[in-house]
Amino acid sequence: MNTNSNKDHKSPLARFELMLQSSRVNFFDATEFEEIIQYYIDSGSLRLAYKALEIGENQHPENSGLKLLHVELMLLNNQYKEAEEVIDKIWEMEPYNEYVYIHKAVILSKTKRHQEAISFLTKGLEYCESQAEFHSMLAMEYLFLDSYMMAKEHFIKCLNEDPKDTHALYNAIYCFESLENPDGAIEFLNEFLEADPFSEIAWHQLGRQYASKGLLKQALSSYDFAVICDTEFIGAYFEIGKTLQKMKRYNEAIIAYETTLSIGEPTAFAIFQIGQCYIALGNAKLAISYFKKTLKEDPLYGKAWIALINVFCKNKDFEKALHYAKKSIQIDNINLDTWKRYAEINFTLGFLEEADLGFTECVNLGDYEVDTWVKWADVLKEMHDYPRALEVLKHGLEFHPENSVINFRLGGIYLLSAQSLEARFYLKNAYMSDAKQLNHFYETFPEFRSSSFVKQSLSLKA
Repeated sequence: MNTNSNKDHKSPLARFELMLQSSRVNFFDATEFEEIIQYYIDSGSLRLAYKALEIGENQHPENSGLKLLHVELMLLNNQYKEAEEVIDKIWEMEPYNEYVYIHKAVILSKTKRHQEAISFLTKGLEYCESQAEFHSMLAMEYLFLDSYMMAKEHFIKCLNEDPKDTHALYNAIYCFESLENPDGAIEFLNEFLEADPFSEIAWHQLGRQYASKGLLKQALSSYDFAVICDTEFIGAYFEIGKTLQKMKRYNEAIIAYETTLSIGEPTAFAIFQIGQCYIALGNAKLAISYFKKTLKEDPLYGKAWIALINVFCKNKDFEKALHYAKKSIQIDNINLDTWKRYAEINFTLGFLEEADLGFTECVNLGDYEVDTWVKWADVLKEMHDYPRALEVLKHGLEFHPENSVINFRLGGIYLLSAQSLEARFYLKNAYMSDAKQLNHFYETFPEFRSSSFVKQSLSLKA
């Protein structure tokens, strides 16, 4: 115990901190100062880092390592101009120092001079021992310029230097995706896996690329290899589940999602997808159970609320559907999908004022779809509030001026309001836009099915 304590007191950091407690200034090697300053930077103690730097530069005024740390501290404080002045002086003295190129490139990048940073890093490649860091920085600069082709090339060079660089691997695939080149990504990943067949990340990414092309069997095979490489790779199990769902192999998908729950923390996504699988299998009871579990895990999981509401609607149990719609709105009153289901269910149950409120909220939340305006107008029609129905439909027409359904609805409401001129105008517009919607008009307004006025307005044979 005492031996360890003595060793600790002999370390540069311990000696420096003991010195600070006294009034003396002790001598330290430049490398010791570098170690002390770097420790304080890494631990976020910038005040002490500056203190050590001040003493260090007084004792070793020409030491480039300390000057580079000074630059690093200035960068942390966004002092780019001052940092660049210092780095340029070091460069004059040590034009072959690779760290000068790295710091200079950081300054150029931070000040949005990305092309200059690229030029500087390219020159620095001549002097560096390991090129991986330079290629990584070059790739990021090209990303800033949206030059995905060049960025990809440098990320691949990073991987040539260090095949275990997962950051470079993910970013290389990101570049392929940005270039919309899944075939290139597949070719690259297959070559990568020849060199490193136990890379679970590469297998996972290969599966994603196959899936993007709709090659589900190949995708599933790739994900299987990913979990062989790492039996606790939750991301791969998720992808297996999603792929099996697309292949309509729902029981197997459930097993994959359950595996994610057994490996790690439960996720609302996995629980919800199990519920969706049971819906596809026709087991509404189990589906409801899993949707409720989803909401217990994450009460704000909007898709689960909608799925739960839809199950009860499908079973014609509108009272329970409405119960859950209300509950969802109490928890999240800005969920557009829930408000829409709330409005539709109330309309079905004949609760017209509540339906009116629901559609009002939908529009307030930015829902300007055709069916929202039409359904809202239908509610107001049932309430015999024709002026508001016309107002709603005209508002909808601003977003969908050529829509025949809205025009037909306007024509019908104007007929109900005994305003024949306006009715004729909108009926003709609707019929010219899409004559096939006439039958739908008659279904909505059956009282006008044999109307001679409608037939004359549309130049139809009596």
